[in-house]
Amino acid sequence: MRDFASSDSPEVQEQLDRLAALSLPQGRFGLETITTLLDRLDDPQTRIPPAFHVAGTNGKGSTCAYLRAMLEAEGLRVHTATKPHLVRYNERIRLGGELISDELLAQLLCEVLDTAEDLGPSFFEVTTAAMFLAFAREPADACVIETGLGGRFDATNVLPHPAAVGIATLGIDHEAFLLRPEEGTPHHPLARIAFEKAGIIRPGSPTCTLAYPEGPTLEIERAALAAGAPLHMRGQDWDITFVDVIEYSDRHGALTLPAPRLEGAHQADNAALAVAMLRHQDRVRVSPEAMARGIDAAEWPARLQLLARGPLTAQGPVREVWLDGGHNVDAGLAIGRHFAGHRLHLIVGMLANKNPEAIVAPLTPWLASIQAVAVPGQDCHPAPAFAPGARDAASVGEALAALPDDGLPALIAGSLYLAGDVLRANEQAPG
Repeated sequence: MRDFASSDSPEVQEQLDRLAALSLPQGRFGLETITTLLDRLDDPQTRIPPAFHVAGTNGKGSTCAYLRAMLEAEGLRVHTATKPHLVRYNERIRLGGELISDELLAQLLCEVLDTAEDLGPSFFEVTTAAMFLAFAREPADACVIETGLGGRFDATNVLPHPAAVGIATLGIDHEAFLLRPEEGTPHHPLARIAFEKAGIIRPGSPTCTLAYPEGPTLEIERAALAAGAPLHMRGQDWDITFVDVIEYSDRHGALTLPAPRLEGAHQADNAALAVAMLRHQDRVRVSPEAMARGIDAAEWPARLQLLARGPLTAQGPVREVWLDGGHNVDAGLAIGRHFAGHRLHLIVGMLANKNPEAIVAPLTPWLASIQAVAVPGQDCHPAPAFAPGARDAASVGEALAALPDDGLPALIAGSLYLAGDVLRANEQAPG
């Protein structure tokens, strides 16, 4: 499985091999295993700096990137936990802004795996426990933690009292897990997704969200009421308008903030959600000036990322080459809005359990060509799944080399696994 990655460090690789040998028992949902494991480790999640916990179908990683950048712009030391990694497993844990070192990573993984030997933990439970150990042992001013799958049963959902909770865009993804039949859960798919994400809401922790349709909104309101958590929803308690700048307003007043450097109009929503989370909590102070600097400084690779000229992108005529790892409907719509009205070439690799239309349909009016590539180690859709005229290519490099010298941009999209391979090949691994 590609999630486990590989490492140039023999010590890290030894632990990654142990991770790869883990298997999650089918049908096991719940927090019992991670709770037991953390108890054996003296509950490090109770000893970390103030944490900002973010869930969502799309946008949660970008929201975390903005939170980190804003906190750091205030001069604070920040730990972050994001997922998945693109090139190196170390990307999942940053300490004080730096990727966790191979030496410390190997030590932590070994400690957790030894402790959990009889528990049958999952990859994600081991990773989460190692992250909490690192955050508890390394001093910092704040932590930013991204959920993985869903929220209610995500391994990170053991935080007793986050400084603030955020819920980003909601959409349909990971249906086999998040929409599985369960008594007492909502029947409408998007309401069920909201129910799962709202599972991270904690008593007393201010919760900030975007605006959603009525069904999802009601699920989040119910969860916040049951938890006794202050709820601050866009359109009710805070709001923004965005043209050339972000005009943000809430009960504390109004702010004029710069447009994000991250591409895509949806990034203004993600940045504003991060601002709302910071302004509706009182455990970490961040000035409006630091928020503005953070919006400008935030980086989040493989999300509408314009690639540099490198070993991979040089395999063809000079052109803009964009990379996006999005693979669901909401991600496709965001990509479509970005390229609307502009002709482009699409190079797409998508896992067989994903819907090709999610990426292709929003771009169809603007596509000059489609080439399908395989994602190494994964079952993928062939070219005919994307469009009648689509062609298969042996690799991304071959696909770029086959494009005509027409100056049109190229977009590589469809999978975060593919995005990681692209960044590695173009020597742009996140650092």
